[in-house]
Amino acid sequence: QVQLVESGGGLVQYGGSLTLSCTASGILFRIYDLAWYRQAPGKQRDLVAQLRSDGNTDYARSLKGRSTISRSNAENTVYLQMNSLKPEDTAIYYCNIKFATVYDYWGQGIQVTVSS
Repeated sequence: QVQLVESGGGLVQYGGSLTLSCTASGILFRIYDLAWYRQAPGKQRDLVAQLRSDGNTDYARSLKGRSTISRSNAENTVYLQMNSLKPEDTAIYYCNIKFATVYDYWGQGIQVTVSS
């Protein structure tokens, strides 16, 4: 059974930093593409950052330069470090792991709130 457990969210002040973690179990983690998405109230879920199994990364324009996605295959964990946070970064953040379009798993989501 695949399980994704997210942690590291919470309340942070404008300009602050947070690192989100998502630890997976029940899969061969190293072959999966990893991503973080976010969904603000009343909005669709959008891609924040993606890290493929070959090491290539993509970032949403809104967080490019302020975020870093990384992985630890030894710990089955994907991280999202975010800096210079703004109130508009407030959302529920979800980790996503995917392999071959068939195996597609989501975390339960974790709240990030940035106060102004």
